[in-house]
Amino acid sequence: MGCWAGMTHRLTARDARRIAIRAQLLDAERPTELLGLVHRLGFVQHDLTRAVAPSAELVCWSRLGSEFRAEHLARMLAEGRLIEFRGLIRPAADLALFRADMEQWPGPEPLRPWQRNLVTWLDANERCRRDILDRLRADGPLPSRELPDTCVVPWRSSGWNHHRNVSSMLGLMEQRGEVAVAGVIGRDRLWDLAERIHPDVEAVPRDQARVERARRRLAALGIARATGPECPIEPNDVGDVGEPATVDGVRGTWRVDPAQLDRPFRGRTALLSPLDRLVFDRKRMADLFAFDYQLEMYKPAATRRWGYFALPILHGDRLVGKLDATADHDAGVLHVDAIHADEPATQAATRAIRAELADLAAWLGLRPVGPGLSR
Repeated sequence: MGCWAGMTHRLTARDARRIAIRAQLLDAERPTELLGLVHRLGFVQHDLTRAVAPSAELVCWSRLGSEFRAEHLARMLAEGRLIEFRGLIRPAADLALFRADMEQWPGPEPLRPWQRNLVTWLDANERCRRDILDRLRADGPLPSRELPDTCVVPWRSSGWNHHRNVSSMLGLMEQRGEVAVAGVIGRDRLWDLAERIHPDVEAVPRDQARVERARRRLAALGIARATGPECPIEPNDVGDVGEPATVDGVRGTWRVDPAQLDRPFRGRTALLSPLDRLVFDRKRMADLFAFDYQLEMYKPAATRRWGYFALPILHGDRLVGKLDATADHDAGVLHVDAIHADEPATQAATRAIRAELADLAAWLGLRPVGPGLSR
């Protein structure tokens, strides 16, 4: 693979997969340090679903191995070396790349209709915003259920958060830099004044920050589309950073991190969170890996093909199947209901997958049991 200066890199699908895997630190050369890992990945998603383990913990374990402990992540958050911002755990220093957006919320003029709707709703509920700030100033940190709902205009949406006034208000206030996540108790986030949580860092100018975030995004992904559907929290596309590339058999032009080109690859086997960045962009996953996968936790049980929180299985440079498992800490077992294979597995692949499953169970302090182990 490669190109002349100024021309487009032409990659095979295998080239592209290996670039993506290596950039996500899922090749044989494992990282060894948590803060450096999060910096290289850019962020880890802080979803609190615990079917196997919370996603952020699974992402860290998949890279660092069983030396990683959940308390390591919790301690770095408590110490302020990591922060949670809009559901994503990031290095605290990276907040400087979001300060300008906070100060210019909801964005520069001209505003789009949905942005104007947010401003209108926030203005109509200014009393509620101030009541939340007053309560946090006096008694924070607090979970959202203990904060006052004095909204006069209810939040409206077409989805799951219809009429969830306080959580919607907190989300907008977080984007404005007024409140921040201070911790988690059980499945509840604790909220406090941002001035008590966020580091005192100077804002990087908005345009410069957006380019730098795109550059870091490409470094974390290895290869990505230049443009894509709008994703307000964290985009999947990277604009003009990196260098242009095509992938054999896949339509369109990509951007590739030149630091990842022409490097050797040694793969390994890994069990991934469904929210792992290697698979989170399902379109990119399908384009590069030809892998059929959906997170089925929101589907009725009878319609699920792979399970409530099935873990994609990486082997070498292929996604080869899904692990349907559930952790039962009360019983001390990891229920393994199935290992769904997408392609015939060699004996070596089967041994590697089972070894990784045993490592997962040991990391969780559980004993693996279930019909999936007999296959």
